[in-house]
Amino acid sequence: MVQTPTKSATKLPPSKHEFAEVIHRLEAGGAMIPDTPENLMQIIAIWKAYAVPMDFYWRDLLYIAERVFLNPLPFFKYFLPQEYLDLQNHYSGDKADLRVWRGTGSAHPELLEFMEKGETGKIPRLLHHLWHDRINMEFAEECMRAMLWHRGMYVPINQFDPYLDSDEYKANADRAIKAYFKKDPFMLALHKAFPDLFLEQCRQMSYYSNLGLFWEVMAPVFFEVSDLYDEGKVKTVPDAMNFLVNGIFAIAGRPIYHHVLIDGETYEIIPKSKGFTWLYEAALPYVEAVFYRTSPFRGTKSYNAQAKEVPDDQKDFHYGVLYADKFPVGTAGIPPTLLAQDMLHFLPPYLMDYYKQRCRGEDDVLNQIGVTFQRSMYCVTSAVIQALRTALLYPLDDPNPKHLKANRAFFESQIDRFCRPEYGMKYAARLRNIQTPDYR
Repeated sequence: MVQTPTKSATKLPPSKHEFAEVIHRLEAGGAMIPDTPENLMQIIAIWKAYAVPMDFYWRDLLYIAERVFLNPLPFFKYFLPQEYLDLQNHYSGDKADLRVWRGTGSAHPELLEFMEKGETGKIPRLLHHLWHDRINMEFAEECMRAMLWHRGMYVPINQFDPYLDSDEYKANADRAIKAYFKKDPFMLALHKAFPDLFLEQCRQMSYYSNLGLFWEVMAPVFFEVSDLYDEGKVKTVPDAMNFLVNGIFAIAGRPIYHHVLIDGETYEIIPKSKGFTWLYEAALPYVEAVFYRTSPFRGTKSYNAQAKEVPDDQKDFHYGVLYADKFPVGTAGIPPTLLAQDMLHFLPPYLMDYYKQRCRGEDDVLNQIGVTFQRSMYCVTSAVIQALRTALLYPLDDPNPKHLKANRAFFESQIDRFCRPEYGMKYAARLRNIQTPDYR
């Protein structure tokens, strides 16, 4: 297997960091994960498998934020109307604002086929839902709740979160709440008595919209890089990572907003004119909340304060995909189980063949999917790190040694997050594990 050179391509002396090999790889334009054909194959395949349910996630998140809104009994919130299945993605299809993927702008054909047949065959959608033979939107909502709960990330660069506490936001939300409940005097009275009740629900709906608009971008990005791999145009892990980096800069300025449609009238709770953008108000908070922080899976950590298994400060939470233990995947109550089950339906045949030859074959396929997904997210995180370095610091081939030292200090500070001894962070991080193909 071809490895990315571990010797630093810069003019600096070798790094003395615990993960010096990874630092040198980043300095050479690589990713945290080694550049091998096996890693590349797994990364691309799982991105494709992730993109198909993601095509449902973003559509349903927007449907809930824009139409379901404050429905107190949203039993049918996972039943996407045809209007949202036909909704054109702004980054794929003939009508795209910026065509990232050469495919369709409406819902992906594989998604539509699964929604019709599932695992049980053609039966009414309600029966599919009750049998849990469907896309697991609960995973998407768990990601949204992580972003909502870990508020204040990247402030003041991220202005979306402070805006949720502004008088302007409260006034916009109040108008939408009163319009939504204008035919329900009981709810209006409840809103008058407890004005923060529905306001907080409105904030949650704004994060539904935020995450939906974020994933609307990522789905076509993953579809396109998969197609390029199939065409032989993506040949290395850095190729895949750089495709994401270029995508980040191309789409960085897409607006993040929250509009609600009530009785045919649009209420702009967060107007596009506020200037909130995809990179600062959605992508960076998402990576921080979902890749790094999230929250302890139920049943895996004690919530007892005396046990001190959960950090006192939210900034020290380390339960995201970059730290996740692969073994609970497949267990009830573990959110990644839902995602792994969704991706299982859309795995490219070559990845399923790969799984059948390893570990317990199909018997532990959800576990193997979890490990592959973890590898792929280290590649995505590498793309974010390289994008931040490009935006904030210096080129990798900068001739000025001081600039190269600044780049190295930045890379080392990013990797330091996986080396902290507090709360077992160092041992929870999977950076060391993904350096070897034996991690399965």
